[in-house]
Amino acid sequence: MALGKLIGRSESWVSQVERGTRTVDRLSVLAQVADALNIPVSELAPDVPQDALSAEYSPYIVELRQALTGHPALTAVLGEGSPSAPSAADVERLTVRAGSVWPLVHASRYAEAAPLLAELIPALEVAGRSLPPGEQRADLFRTGSMVYQAAAALLAKLGDVESGWIASDRAVMAAERAGEPLLVIAAQYRMAHALMNPARLAHARYTAQAAADVLGDRLAGARPEVISLWGGLHLVLAIIAAREGSRGKAWEHLDKAAEAAARVGEGRNDFNTEFGPTNVRLHEVSVAVEMGDAGEALDRAARVDKSGLSPERRARFLIDLARAYGQRRRTAEAVASLLEAETLTPDQVREHPQVRELVADLQHSEGRRASAELKALAHRVGVLP
Repeated sequence: MALGKLIGRSESWVSQVERGTRTVDRLSVLAQVADALNIPVSELAPDVPQDALSAEYSPYIVELRQALTGHPALTAVLGEGSPSAPSAADVERLTVRAGSVWPLVHASRYAEAAPLLAELIPALEVAGRSLPPGEQRADLFRTGSMVYQAAAALLAKLGDVESGWIASDRAVMAAERAGEPLLVIAAQYRMAHALMNPARLAHARYTAQAAADVLGDRLAGARPEVISLWGGLHLVLAIIAAREGSRGKAWEHLDKAAEAAARVGEGRNDFNTEFGPTNVRLHEVSVAVEMGDAGEALDRAARVDKSGLSPERRARFLIDLARAYGQRRRTAEAVASLLEAETLTPDQVREHPQVRELVADLQHSEGRRASAELKALAHRVGVLP
């Protein structure tokens, strides 16, 4: 199989690297190439510490992963304990608690969100199986799908592809059992997000494109939530195309997303996608960074109105800004952006794989010249012991 397919890159990208017109200095990309060639990373980058990109998950993430392992309600399926049907008050309490999950995920408060998700997943599964068919049971499955989607979103942010895939697949099933077609599409959106790893880009593209095609046939006179989902899927497809080195396709998807955003406007958060014109502009920066166009990314970042951004979205923007500065070897500015992001969402910065990769790159390139701030950040994100 061609190297490009093994690492989720286009043939033109591989050709540029082979001809020396494109350099590969990101540690994660070097790790993917080494894995595809079945050689140690040290052969491609002998000066890089071997544990620079490795990191253990925090205990609360391990707890969430365990909640997704195996069957979520095995005793209920086997009939052990014969759980009684939950009362209306019990269902209401579960629903209210589930409603607090997405705000935590959007705020990147992982240490609070993950344990709550780990508790809610089996509770909702058991409750759903204890109710007779009807509206109340469908409501629980609807709530369960949203909880699984929140888990998938959190795990995707941390780069945990397999666990995010499991969570999003269960979200699809719960949405279907609830009889909610759009919720099924929203769960597909989460699945595509979870699969946006270089080794799974083809799966991510297929998942997002299939969902976008279904909605695309239904856009005429569509409700805003349909348009939001369609636009959000094209944002996902834009990032995927950028990671595959398909510049033209990436901007085509962004154009479609911009059209959708103009139709729905600001202030919506359909299916927790946060889709709208501002989100499209943030993704324009992300796409430029993914394609290695640091100048384009910095130019577009300068035109983003940051005043109305939530702490999580501002932090995500600052991470992309730092990555652009890193591509330009403007280390001080990259570190400053990461430190600002850390003040807004500490969990996101310290757990995010792209941050860890960037800090490892900066630490490696600076060597003994690394500032005290960079060294301290490297310790906090787990790049340095």
